Amino acid sequence: MNSICIKPFIAALILLGCISNTTAQFKKLVWADEFNYSGLPDRSKWGYDTGGHGWGNNELEYYTENRLENARVENGFLVLTAIKESFKGMDYSSSRLVSKNKGDWKYGKIEVRAKLPHGKGTWPAIWMLPTDWKYGGWPKSGEIDIMEFVGYMPDSVFGSVHTGAFNHMIGTQSTKGVWLGDLVDAFHVYAIEWTKDKISFFIDGKKYHEFLNNGTGSEAWPFDQPFHVILNLAVGGNWGGKMGVDASVFPQRMLVDYVRVYQ
Repeated sequence: MNSICIKPFIAALILLGCISNTTAQFKKLVWADEFNYSGLPDRSKWGYDTGGHGWGNNELEYYTENRLENARVENGFLVLTAIKESFKGMDYSSSRLVSKNKGDWKYGKIEVRAKLPHGKGTWPAIWMLPTDWKYGGWPKSGEIDIMEFVGYMPDSVFGSVHTGAFNHMIGTQSTKGVWLGDLVDAFHVYAIEWTKDKISFFIDGKKYHEFLNNGTGSEAWPFDQPFHVILNLAVGGNWGGKMGVDASVFPQRMLVDYVRVYQ
């Protein structure tokens, strides 16, 4: 979840009604969390990234571990909560769940149904990082952003990839956005379909973005290695806090209905 340079009138932002349907290529469910239990997230499926060092983006939260206030399962949902509080030297607490070494895949369909927080300064993401970093540090080993949202653009979500050749640091990232009017009020299904040839991005079964393997090697396509899922709710940061942070809106929550992986 690295910050993306989004211009005020992004040409890539497209209407959902203009996009094509999912291919339904992947049919075998190989991993899932339906969140049909209560308490802390299932430790057989999720670990935590913890700390408050800004995460490379000047973020304002401290990511906690095993703390129900920030990550809990109740009423059939995973609830990630960002709280305005002084916590270990940071002004906010939140949670960042990772499936690393508990759910790692090369190729497949990753599908997450979620409802997003609201308010200026929120920056939730559903994304993937490499488990083994075979090709080197970020961005050389790749990043797949299934869904990113920033609270000061409440009607838009984005799908992106980052690689050595294509990343926001040099202005070459592969990014597209979708306009939807109810992102903070309703659940939507965010997904990718990832093969050896391409990564396709979907919302509610509709494809809106595609990144192709151009055959030039790992600098452009490091996506031939296992990746894991990350669910997090950041506060502020280079992109999420670009227009400031409205402290009065917190606490804020991202609700996740399920995470499913098909191959």
